[in-house]
Amino acid sequence: MYVDPMPLSAYPWYLRPWFWWQRRRAGSVAEPIRLWARRPRLLAPLLLLGAAFERRRAGLEPGLRALVGLRVGQLNECPFTVDQNAHSLHQQGVAWEKIRTVADWAEQEGFTGRERVVLGYVEAVTRSETPVSADVVGAVKRHLDDDALIELTGLVAFHNMTTKFNNALDVPPQGLCVLTVNERGEAVAWEANPARGK
Repeated sequence: MYVDPMPLSAYPWYLRPWFWWQRRRAGSVAEPIRLWARRPRLLAPLLLLGAAFERRRAGLEPGLRALVGLRVGQLNECPFTVDQNAHSLHQQGVAWEKIRTVADWAEQEGFTGRERVVLGYVEAVTRSETPVSADVVGAVKRHLDDDALIELTGLVAFHNMTTKFNNALDVPPQGLCVLTVNERGEAVAWEANPARGK
């Protein structure tokens, strides 16, 4: 990484309960959180926004949210995000065979119509070379209401911001999954990392 996280004891006292909760929930404090925590006034709104997307009554189900994060991570070549979201998908019961094919979802079977239009929208929003077309939005609106479309758009934008942050500072993956790289340079989660015991 281009910026080293500080030791946890060096952060402000009011962040320590959050760090404790992160260690209890995930086993460690993720490197991006430790980097953002160097600027606590930036970390707080980031965490609040992230939590808003993950709430129980969100407009998008957890599996679809993780699928969105995984594909944005692949498109932006962010192995940290791919690792984290592939692990989340697998914990929700998605088979590794499907997780491995997310980068090539358009040519693969096993994706629902809803997943396909969402993944198409993710690609349209994330790739900046062309604007998002009315056809792409119309396809999504056949599966999501307006409120869910707004939430999806915000989630894609959030993942684009965090993946760009991670890439700029060279944040490595957590090692939750075994990652390979496809011919386009996108990280592909292959299986759970046996060294992590999961």
